[in-house]
Amino acid sequence: MKPPRVTFYREVLGALTRARVPFLIGGAFAFCRHVDISRRTKDLDLMIDEDTWPRLARVLRAAGIHTRRVFPHWLGKALAPAGQVDVIFNGGSGLTPVDQEWFTHGVRATVLGFQVRLCPVEELIWSKAFIMERERFDGADILHLIHAHADRLDWRRLRRRFAGHEAVLRAHLILFQYVYPSMATAIPAWLDADLADRPAPIVSHPPLCRGTYLSRAQYLVDVEEWGYADARLAPFGGMTAREWLAWTNAIDARQSRVRAGQRRSTPPAGRVMTPAPERAAP
Repeated sequence: MKPPRVTFYREVLGALTRARVPFLIGGAFAFCRHVDISRRTKDLDLMIDEDTWPRLARVLRAAGIHTRRVFPHWLGKALAPAGQVDVIFNGGSGLTPVDQEWFTHGVRATVLGFQVRLCPVEELIWSKAFIMERERFDGADILHLIHAHADRLDWRRLRRRFAGHEAVLRAHLILFQYVYPSMATAIPAWLDADLADRPAPIVSHPPLCRGTYLSRAQYLVDVEEWGYADARLAPFGGMTAREWLAWTNAIDARQSRVRAGQRRSTPPAGRVMTPAPERAAP
């Protein structure tokens, strides 16, 4: 007998498939297929273009499945007592939107009896690269994806995905070469050279912190107390004040070990405060 959550997953997949709503399978289902690693998961992740959300929600509601857009800038959910399905159209950082290329390069597979497409390896790497929370770091997933597909990755597409954020890709590739020294040459030489040619530093006043692209929690001190501008907000990023508040106020303060409390406004991008110097050990 199938667990209730699996039955719910099949209900969701069936409703969307019959209505021909375009989606991809992401998350652990896609990762495990791509790298041949077994991993238990309680969730099913679907990837969609953001414009598809209203149609998807209507189709699922017509099938008696409750939907909710939990975070307007990246995530909705299909909910039932038996389980939940995450419906993802961007990354939490707002940097990795699902677009047509995800679908163009999707990988055919059978999941829970349905003919579907998995997220492409390149886009899976791209989306995982900006997850560096205290409680979650997807670096090992990225290295395992590269390990399994280095000889057939579309390296040029992957490089293009990181335009403006080349240092993040380079950091993961350096880790790959450290973890797998015998596979160091699997990284194309042209890519190593290209990423080593760093762009000019960003000069702004107040100074800019892009750490918030990597962790929504661990760099709050920079933007709330030290006077750094949050790169996710205008004029640097596209996250609105409402989206910032919803995403920040949902942080588990105990897990992330940051100051608790509901924020009512985005951090001011004004006066620069210098962090206090660390005290020498006694």
